[in-house]
Amino acid sequence: MAGRWIEANGLQLRYDFTKGRRAPIVLIHEMGGTLESWDDVVLPLSEFASVLRYDQRGVGLSEKVPGPVTVEQLADDLASLLEALSIKEPVAVVGNAVGASVAAAFAALHADRVAALVMLAPATIMSVERREAALRRIEAIERHGVRAAFADGSSDVPARFATLRLATDPMGLCAMWRMLADLDMTGLLPRIACPTLVAHATRDTSRSEQDIARVAGMIPGARMTAINTTHYMAMETPRLVCRTVISFLEECGFQ
Repeated sequence: MAGRWIEANGLQLRYDFTKGRRAPIVLIHEMGGTLESWDDVVLPLSEFASVLRYDQRGVGLSEKVPGPVTVEQLADDLASLLEALSIKEPVAVVGNAVGASVAAAFAALHADRVAALVMLAPATIMSVERREAALRRIEAIERHGVRAAFADGSSDVPARFATLRLATDPMGLCAMWRMLADLDMTGLLPRIACPTLVAHATRDTSRSEQDIARVAGMIPGARMTAINTTHYMAMETPRLVCRTVISFLEECGFQ
């Protein structure tokens, strides 16, 4: 099992750090995932740069803290984690889905710590319809548990992710779902100043190309790309994800 634990922002976070020849690429997992969500991309990325991944608060083997969670709080957790690990140089931040929102919040709120940002299938705001569905999902998790709440299934959920999600703490998962239900990053995205790539998964049933284009359009100078994959990019098509990330960081002159 990968990981060590360190005190950051008042709680214990599990992390895994692979030293490479450049400043770290920080990987932030999706809702329901853990640092294991990135297992298949760590080795290829570590041949290019150092790689840091971690379980977010209330998730995986990081400390479980009661109460609500905000995207700003999660961004501050990352800032504190970097400080605790004595990582001083600007990092590249890569996030998937809700993890992409945390990465973007970190880039907006801790601009001096970020050299580049990659957002994979980002979730940054919810429509009224999606919010109502999210609230129903939260109620189902609280009443019946994780397995029953997702028994309706989804054809594009990899078996490995479904297994990871089953091990998720229901309280922590509900806190993340509530954060997503109330998420509105329209005030944060325009504050991002670093080179940014926003990636659309062409076989994503959760985020349309229009959704991703709107996110990219709110970030000054952001580029958008399409990847032939599903919402769970790093699990489904790790080689494509690695090529996309490394190519972008090389273009940015990431050191």
